[in-house]
Amino acid sequence: MAVRAGIVVTGTEVLTGRVSDRNGPWLAEELRRLGVDVGAVLVVGDRPEDLRNALRFLADEDVVLTTGGLGPTADDLTAQVVGEVQGRPSSVDPELERQIAGIVEGLMDGRGWRADPEATAAGVRKQALVPEGAIVLPPVGTAPGLVVPPAEERDGPVVVVLPGPPSELQGMWPAALAAEPVQRALADRSELRQETLRLWGTLESQLAATLRQHEFPALEVTTCLRDGELEIVTRYGSEAQPEYDRLVEAVRAAHGPQLFSTGPTVDDLVASAFADRGLTVATAESCTSGLLVARLTERAGSSAWVLGGVASYANSAKEALVGVPSEVLESCGAVSTEVAAALAEGARSRFGADVGVGITGIAGPGGGSPEKPVGTVHLCAVGPDGRQPRSVVLPGSRSAVRHRSVALAMHMLRQLLLGGPPA
Repeated sequence: MAVRAGIVVTGTEVLTGRVSDRNGPWLAEELRRLGVDVGAVLVVGDRPEDLRNALRFLADEDVVLTTGGLGPTADDLTAQVVGEVQGRPSSVDPELERQIAGIVEGLMDGRGWRADPEATAAGVRKQALVPEGAIVLPPVGTAPGLVVPPAEERDGPVVVVLPGPPSELQGMWPAALAAEPVQRALADRSELRQETLRLWGTLESQLAATLRQHEFPALEVTTCLRDGELEIVTRYGSEAQPEYDRLVEAVRAAHGPQLFSTGPTVDDLVASAFADRGLTVATAESCTSGLLVARLTERAGSSAWVLGGVASYANSAKEALVGVPSEVLESCGAVSTEVAAALAEGARSRFGADVGVGITGIAGPGGGSPEKPVGTVHLCAVGPDGRQPRSVVLPGSRSAVRHRSVALAMHMLRQLLLGGPPA
């Protein structure tokens, strides 16, 4: 872990949550794969002084990456501020200006846009500002990237300036890594491993008690409880592999019945199980309205085993589309174990699938009762190996209840197909 990096994500839209940050986590993982330890990911708005402070905070790192702030508008000041902090004044690069102008012209012609020529030219000039001595990374969109070493009389990290749109940043990443100042900054990196253990049905406090009984000084161990699934993510150098093996054995000894994976996600396990066994699945969802089938079809190739899904929200849809008997709806109510089972059987029958999953519940915030409070969810998975029914009362917002229901359904499929910890 000799080489360290910092990441600065810029943009008031990211700072305020209007846009989710996809660049920081992506860059952190790419750097980890390279053996570079990320010390911090900072998010700042479009205020020059905040960006300056972030860069100063990361001044002891070997390399700093910034994302965003490279557009043609007045709030896009990343390149200029980085140049100032690195002691390199900026000026317009005429060749780069012509290149960007050609890209913008082609973009506008292709979309049939018209704009004021002077305003367009001013925006192009702004994007062609390059700090003295910086390496220009060719644009993937309209904005070039930059690799800006500190001025000769200064100490500090190399700063890599990347665009904000994730597709442009990722497309520019190979060129950024290939730049000589970046290669020099990363020269002393060593292998940095990361492994994940996944448990179902274990509280963090129980795991914490287990870990307190052992010492793993060479490991960086973090835990995260998400939708009922407890992740143990461990980062370590290659020399600490025996210590990590001891951690795995300690967790297996204390929580073996709850340990369902030493790496793959539940989505990976379910997908592999369907593919390996040649089985198919269909869903009928009420309160989750298609979130489960969307998760099942997230990965490429899922059409080989996912036949389809029905968002049977209204009772009329449950009857007409999935075949839930009206008398069951009337006698038991739409939110019941009986209806969940009928949804699962109906999806299986209507699609001709080997496995059917049904979900019905009250996601809230209204609609609950003393007998069926908000968060009540009934699920059922039916397949060649049997039936997995489950009834729960889930805490949280409407969105949380829906997503936790889907996570539970995935683990029901995992148990139905592979066994392991009960869902």
